Amino acid sequence: QHKDAYQAILDGVKGGAKEKRLAAQFIPKFFKHFPELADSAINAQLDLCEDEDVSIRRQAIKELPQFATGDNLPRVADILTQLLQSDDSAEFNLVNNALLSIFKMDAKGTLGGLFSQILQGEDIVRERAIKFLSTKLKTLPEEVMTKEVEEFILTESKKVLEDVTGEEFVLFMKILSGLKSLQTVSGRQQLVELVAEQADLEQTFNPSDPDCVDRLLQCTRQAVPLFSKNVHSTKFVTYFCEHVLPNLGSLTSPVEGLDIQLEVLKLLAEMSSFCGDMEKLESNLKKLFDKLLEYMPLPPEEAENGENAGSEEPKLQFSYVECLLYSFHQLGRKLPDFLTAKLNAEKLKDFKIRLQYFARGLQVYIRQLRLALQGKTGEALKTEENKIKVVALKITNNINVLIKDLFHIPPSYKSTVTLSWKPVQKADASQKRASDDTTSSSPPKKASAGPKRDARQIYNPPSGKYSSNLGSFSYEQRGGFRGGRGRGWGGRGNRSRGRIY
Repeated sequence: QHKDAYQAILDGVKGGAKEKRLAAQFIPKFFKHFPELADSAINAQLDLCEDEDVSIRRQAIKELPQFATGDNLPRVADILTQLLQSDDSAEFNLVNNALLSIFKMDAKGTLGGLFSQILQGEDIVRERAIKFLSTKLKTLPEEVMTKEVEEFILTESKKVLEDVTGEEFVLFMKILSGLKSLQTVSGRQQLVELVAEQADLEQTFNPSDPDCVDRLLQCTRQAVPLFSKNVHSTKFVTYFCEHVLPNLGSLTSPVEGLDIQLEVLKLLAEMSSFCGDMEKLESNLKKLFDKLLEYMPLPPEEAENGENAGSEEPKLQFSYVECLLYSFHQLGRKLPDFLTAKLNAEKLKDFKIRLQYFARGLQVYIRQLRLALQGKTGEALKTEENKIKVVALKITNNINVLIKDLFHIPPSYKSTVTLSWKPVQKADASQKRASDDTTSSSPPKKASAGPKRDARQIYNPPSGKYSSNLGSFSYEQRGGFRGGRGRGWGGRGNRSRGRIY
């Protein structure tokens, strides 16, 4: 007789609003007593979750975790994941809370439901399920996020990463790098390999294809925080030296208003500190050196009266030179005789003339910047103009320190500087992953003035050379991806649509 009574409650979902409200409460309440009616009960509750009356929907969703017993749990997780597509904020929050509560019952089962929808569900469901994982996993206690659960997340994530958009890739890297089991050196190494695979470093680089450039940038940005003195950036640095530097001038920016060349050079500079043993070190150092020369002009020829012989003053690209000089200085440590033994005397002489000319211009500019910032503190330094000057002073000081090193006989690679857009690291136990190479004391105040003659005669310091985005670049995704929501950084194959519960 009880079975008939329960069946009558199930039939209530076809009745009016009052019957439905009662059914939404009583179906879950007595669910465990009628295992033989489990399927019918879940389907009935599901109908209520899709009712036109929002209050009935909310009541039905709120009770869904009560159905998550034994073999039913993955199915309930799957249903809740599909309900994430709700546009009603109260309903959406109920779905989130319900998912979190079944997570605590059986994390692996819940993840099974989430990942099945990420792999096979509607785009809106996939998007929201990924967002759920990226925001909620880190809030779960350790007893829920066991090693076994984390391994399951990694395994399933690898399946998803075979076909993702750039935005999804960034979210998955956030999910994975937050896992406790991947905080170790071998865990970070695994993540770097995942990124390298996504970046497809085996493929030919096409500088004129914005998707190709974007993919490399996005992947490299994800890899940079993972590198350390134990997790090397060699594969990425090699690719940048061999494929990207030679094409620097023809790169197509994927985002309007982004200085793509500077962005690439910044990433190379950051990675260069953590480069391990490189197979073609000499040839890659040569590529880096040649690119540096392009931005280190020779002094203009002088006429007999000491005036410039009609040629314009070369523009000094300080931001580019900081990145290239820093990268050359980092890799040069691995082959310290490159400038003396691998270059002929003529080339070395030419390089020193360029360095000297650059250093002279630098001194003038450093003096002007210091003068402009003298006595300014607190609020005065926060104006847009002064912020740019502070960054400009960091850049010029860095270049100054590195040039002085290369002027040593033989050239030295001992100085350490903090790249101008990076925060100065404190030597603190909580930051033991920070590289020694990126920490430093302030550059010396006195600068090598080069030859004694007045540098102002031959150097007219650049005006408005620094743009406000020079200082810090946030390594979050800039702008959208081309091709909308197409997967695989291009297009994603057709997948099944519609309800699969």
